[in-house]
Amino acid sequence: MDKDSRVAVVTGAARGIGAGVARRLAADGFAVAVLDLDEHAAAPVVADIEAAGARALAVGVDVADEASVEAAVARIAESLGPPSALVNNAGITRDNLLFKMTSTDWDAVVNVHLRGAFLMSRAVQKYMSSSGWGRIVNLSSTSALGNRGQANYAAAKAGVQGFTKTLALELGRFGITVNAIAPGFIATDMTAATAARLGMSFDDMKIAAAKEIPVQRVGEPADIAAAVSFFLREDASFVSGQILYVAGGPKA
Repeated sequence: MDKDSRVAVVTGAARGIGAGVARRLAADGFAVAVLDLDEHAAAPVVADIEAAGARALAVGVDVADEASVEAAVARIAESLGPPSALVNNAGITRDNLLFKMTSTDWDAVVNVHLRGAFLMSRAVQKYMSSSGWGRIVNLSSTSALGNRGQANYAAAKAGVQGFTKTLALELGRFGITVNAIAPGFIATDMTAATAARLGMSFDDMKIAAAKEIPVQRVGEPADIAAAVSFFLREDASFVSGQILYVAGGPKA
């Protein structure tokens, strides 16, 4: 794959981890499709990338909707070029204890995280297979190991890990590697919203979380972006089917 023709697709990229990944991949030389449910929300990230001299495109997509995904990927291929890398980052939370969790909250989380990763991966793999080169990185979470009040999220993120390993087996012969990253506590709008829902300040939450992390700090989007950058490198072509916990310490 000619590095000058590489196109990366990042879902949920208007803010947080996705925005950090999009900016990092642009700096690495990729043209970047910045995908979000709200296309206008992705515009500032695209503007930052273009100001730095790289190519980018904001695309609105509902990753859980098959027609929306197919249309988005076709638009990317026409405007930027065939996708050569995909980062499945789009996600939501609908936290609650099991006896309070509604089926709507269960379906919403599983659909975005798991169905979304499936639909996006299926849509881009044909471009990667035909070129003989591709990278897929799925975002899992330490919650895949179990987390009180997140039965839906934990199940989806554990499913992402099995999905990752299976795609690695199926797509490796086409020059496509598939890996997953499982972040720990990352300071984003989503974790700030969790603090607000729990009735505590975000600063207090970060201080409390850091005390439980071996490296004594919480993570930042740039920490995840660095891991994604590694998986997308040419010299990472012998790494596939792996789950990398980026959590400031060991997880099992």
